[in-house]
Amino acid sequence: MLKAVLFDLDGTLLPMNEDQFTKGYFGMLCKKLAPYGYNSEELVKAIWTGTKAMIKNDGSQTNEQVFWHCFAEIYGKEKIKDAPLFADFYHNEFKQAKIFCGENPQAKALIDFVRTQGLKVILASNPLFPRDGMINRLGFINLTEKDFDFITSYETAHYSKPNPNFYQEILDSNHLTADEVIYFGNSEVEDCEPASKVGIKSILVGDKGIKFEEIKNVIQKAVKGA
Repeated sequence: MLKAVLFDLDGTLLPMNEDQFTKGYFGMLCKKLAPYGYNSEELVKAIWTGTKAMIKNDGSQTNEQVFWHCFAEIYGKEKIKDAPLFADFYHNEFKQAKIFCGENPQAKALIDFVRTQGLKVILASNPLFPRDGMINRLGFINLTEKDFDFITSYETAHYSKPNPNFYQEILDSNHLTADEVIYFGNSEVEDCEPASKVGIKSILVGDKGIKFEEIKNVIQKAVKGA
């Protein structure tokens, strides 16, 4: 019996060119931190190093802990005092990163539809951002945290895509089994293949999969057990 629908964010609910988005928002972050002595090139390199460490997270720590441990190794433990600067960026300036993303006027209607079916709605986005960063990106497509029953973020996640344990942790956190959910993502490598490894029915959305407007029909059939 279907109990929940999982959605990827970037490239699925939220249209974007990831390279363009990353380059754009990194520029904003570097501008924010430049007055505090951070060289842009070195900072971007450090963030990528921390991101790679989160992707390799073995589950022994949260992604947040992994990132800041890595950051301290690069800049020194005394720089952990600047963590609030990063948090402030994701809470405030990051909202302006909407200009680096596309529009999706259908997203809100789709999420509302899922709720009318009595199903949980779970945001299964790669947890490489703080929760505020996740929520602000939802705002780019007129969604809020209230539209979701569960949102992945680096504060609570112990794994990242494409580790299958990322998907298993979502199931465990929501007291769900693989046969009770369906997942929509735009990447075979990061979304569908690893989710399928833990038994989740995964649907590819995009150029090589179904169109976004077809998601509703897939959910309707799943609810009916077709």
